[in-house]
Amino acid sequence: MRLRGRKGIKEALEAQPELVVLEPQTFKGRWREAFGNDRPIHVELGMGKGKFISELSALNPGINYIGIDMYDELIRRGSEKARDSRLTYGGDLSNLRLVRFNIEQLEDIFEPDELDRIYLNFSDPWPKKKHARRRLTHAAFIRKYQSVLGEWGEIHFKTDSHSLFEFSLNSFADLGIRLRNISLDLHAEGPRTDLVMTEYETKFSQQGMPIHRLEAVIGEKALQAHIRSLSDLEASAASPASE
Repeated sequence: MRLRGRKGIKEALEAQPELVVLEPQTFKGRWREAFGNDRPIHVELGMGKGKFISELSALNPGINYIGIDMYDELIRRGSEKARDSRLTYGGDLSNLRLVRFNIEQLEDIFEPDELDRIYLNFSDPWPKKKHARRRLTHAAFIRKYQSVLGEWGEIHFKTDSHSLFEFSLNSFADLGIRLRNISLDLHAEGPRTDLVMTEYETKFSQQGMPIHRLEAVIGEKALQAHIRSLSDLEASAASPASE
């Protein structure tokens, strides 16, 4: 993927230190200090033009968000989307950081247990078998995510690629990871208003293409809470209806 950035893009990014992080290694283990609070940290790996992370952070000021991509031009576009989202939804940018970085070295910018959720949205499917290790749901990547996610850690994954979704289901299963809310056609009954959509998602769903989604439960406390919720549902279903 090649992106031609505007002239002066480096200077434009450097002029936004409150939003754009160009040397994220310096914040390893210190992201809560960077945000100035102990709120959960949710990260989107491969944020694209930034619509998803911008809207999500504007709608949830009580959570800290980090959007990561390796291209200057996408970080620039993301910064514009972030500011536009605040004009639409209100609030400030204090709970959002946009990071220029190659996510293959994720452990270089996050300490173990530092994150609470990872979003993988419409990642490159790398359809050729010889490129399988580049898929962001390959077991090697999932192990990286497991290392930086804490006791409440989760991975939320969406794609339009049936083959990538199938591959991902097998990757999570091979690692013994519990999945929930698996959907093969997320918007079959109309757009899910409870979920923020990406640019690709909006485009593909309008064309009638099915969107696949799952949530992977990583952290121990997240898993315990999930199991309790299933037990509560079973108990409720088994109870006789009240007269």
